[in-house]
Amino acid sequence: MSTSSTTCLGAHILVYPYLSSGHIIPLLDLTNCLLNRGLIITVLVTANNLPLLDPLLSSHPSSQLQSLVLPHPENVPPSKNRLAANIRFLRQVHYPLLLNWFQSHSSPPVAIISDFFLGWTNEFASQVAVPRIIFSPSGAFAFSVSTYLWREQPQNDHPEDLNFSLSFPKVPNSPTYPWWQISHLYRMPKDADWEFFRNCNLANSESWGIIFNSFAELERVYLDHMKRKFQDDRVWAVGPVLPSDDDFKGAANRGGSSSVPCHDVLTWLDSRKDQSVVYVCFGSRTALTCKQMDELAAALEKSGVHFIWCVRQPVDQGQTAGDYGVLPDGFEDCVADRGFIIKGWAPQVAILRHHAVGAFLTHCGWNSVLEGIAAGVVMLTWPMGADQFTNAQLLVDQLHVGIRFGEGTLNVPESAELARILAQSVAETLPERLKAQKLQEEALGATKGGSSSTDLDGLVRRLNKLKLKRDGGAIN
Repeated sequence: MSTSSTTCLGAHILVYPYLSSGHIIPLLDLTNCLLNRGLIITVLVTANNLPLLDPLLSSHPSSQLQSLVLPHPENVPPSKNRLAANIRFLRQVHYPLLLNWFQSHSSPPVAIISDFFLGWTNEFASQVAVPRIIFSPSGAFAFSVSTYLWREQPQNDHPEDLNFSLSFPKVPNSPTYPWWQISHLYRMPKDADWEFFRNCNLANSESWGIIFNSFAELERVYLDHMKRKFQDDRVWAVGPVLPSDDDFKGAANRGGSSSVPCHDVLTWLDSRKDQSVVYVCFGSRTALTCKQMDELAAALEKSGVHFIWCVRQPVDQGQTAGDYGVLPDGFEDCVADRGFIIKGWAPQVAILRHHAVGAFLTHCGWNSVLEGIAAGVVMLTWPMGADQFTNAQLLVDQLHVGIRFGEGTLNVPESAELARILAQSVAETLPERLKAQKLQEEALGATKGGSSSTDLDGLVRRLNKLKLKRDGGAIN
């Protein structure tokens, strides 16, 4: 994407990500793009997430980038809806602190860019008389589904039937989902936390604008749908926002330090044939159940494919030691000649971009989806929750760059079938591979002078106009 000189600083913007790494990382990627276009940014973080901001703080002057460190949720009252309870805590504690900071600042922000979970910031933005712009770490398709869900509140007429089909007729292509694939947050009993979370979602529809980490050729019909909900010129698709191919350090350390030296992983890949390796990773927060782990390990063993597997234990998702899987005894020794196991954080962007990687077995979190698309690999989809079922539907049924592999814990195919798909996924003539490579070219074109560059430049112009308006200057 094009950059402008940082010697002529532009508007001051407050950036407020939600606290989990999957939300922080893409918004910091966007922040870097905005900094490179001359904006002044204050990023609101909690102390435990401050290290994620260090790479930006070290590469931009303090006159342009500052951190605002506020308390992390602690001693949050018990709730069936932990996410909503955490967001309520943020509103309760951060709102007065943020208001005091805003009112005492010599040159406060002219706009707020905040994560879509933080719908309450629209109320705050109204109080301080600045626009609030949503940043969606999900795609426009998933955002459209979520917006319809919380606004229209469709119901399951047979709550005991987990396969009850819920339809979304006002979303393009009228998607349908079985009840068990609907967000667990929505399916929870209604209480004060549920209502608060719904109100945050409704506040998103009232916000000034929205930024998607997406691009026109990926989700055109859904972006157009959003433009009918907001004003045409207040929907910006600026993605995929990722480290450039030239930024090896950024690609290797995006989101944190790897559990193994990146050089070791890439050296292992160097000895493999082009597009012969399957990369297996289910994101930063998902741990497989015992059944999922056993079937997948058996499938990798039977398939004969070369693979890298990022294995994680559960992180804050309610799993106990009894219901998440571990690698079977002897597995690592059995596959040592063709498998590389990473226990912890993996340099995912660097791995996917390596020429030896041909397929990506993924939980279909939006960050992983974009990283896979930008790498031009075939996606093997195994969504687990949240927006992931919608993302998998987009990859498999609409873009045809993915192959359905599994679905949550209710659809876990036998290892023999999984082994067959794994072996198929690295075939040179696979139709999905050709489509994935074409989509990769479109993603690159979008960020190299195409639609995403245009939208990002347009966003920066709008933000700078807000500064001119506040300063009393002319607006074109």
